[in-house]
Amino acid sequence: MIEKIFSPETYALLGQWAFGFCKSLIVAAIVYFVGSRLIKLVSKIVTKALERSKVDPSLFSFLTSIVNVVLWLVLVIIIISIFGIETSSFIALFASAGMAIGMALSGTLQNFAGGVMILLFKPYKVGDFIEAQGYAGVVKEIQIFNTIIRTGDGQIIIIPNGGLSTGTLKNSTKEPYRRVDLEFQFEYGADYDEVKAAILEILKQHPLVMQAPVADSPVVAAPWIGLSKLGDSGVVVATRSWCKGSDYWTVYFNLNETVYQMLKERGFMFPFNRVDVNILNKD
Repeated sequence: MIEKIFSPETYALLGQWAFGFCKSLIVAAIVYFVGSRLIKLVSKIVTKALERSKVDPSLFSFLTSIVNVVLWLVLVIIIISIFGIETSSFIALFASAGMAIGMALSGTLQNFAGGVMILLFKPYKVGDFIEAQGYAGVVKEIQIFNTIIRTGDGQIIIIPNGGLSTGTLKNSTKEPYRRVDLEFQFEYGADYDEVKAAILEILKQHPLVMQAPVADSPVVAAPWIGLSKLGDSGVVVATRSWCKGSDYWTVYFNLNETVYQMLKERGFMFPFNRVDVNILNKD
């Protein structure tokens, strides 16, 4: 028995195995050396690309970490395969684990994916006034899973990023200029030309109203006034004027107040709904 174990054939098999193992070890060392250098190179390229795109810092660190983990995982699988170990079972195990985790965290992953899309494409940023999911407010913070907004009355609303990335969203501060739409109603019989001239004078004298188109916005125009409709109680005059986005509410309330005061001083009457009641005497 001992003679068979230490027979020349056994030594030959051990020698072949040792030679094959050393050969695989050398190849694995070379692959590791080259692969680690390639991973560092790819990481540098990805880092520079993300820096040029000005990605949010929280997303920047996450993406670079994900790239490194995936690349090192691929390198480990390649090295294992060099030693003749079957890697399909490892790949199937990773795929099954990923699928199980994905199904368990489907809602969370949707919000995570939405956060990545928001941080990459930037449909809004901190400080923007947005309306989405039935809420309106100023963006206070953009997290990887949620966006936090502050409403006009000081409430904090936390909105999941999944719905924000796939639903309709209104960003009122994305453009540098906004149009202020106002309507004023006057009694029938008022001189329309005189009303129009009075309101136009107010718009032209307002310091925050744009008086002409600007080069950086193709939609900005000079103030416009027109007869909107003939209402039940009076004539409705519509105004369209442009201002900077940051001045919108100041212009909105100030124009309403100024137009009311000036036209009232000039004798124009603002109509109101009236109900006529007729009493019939049957005697």
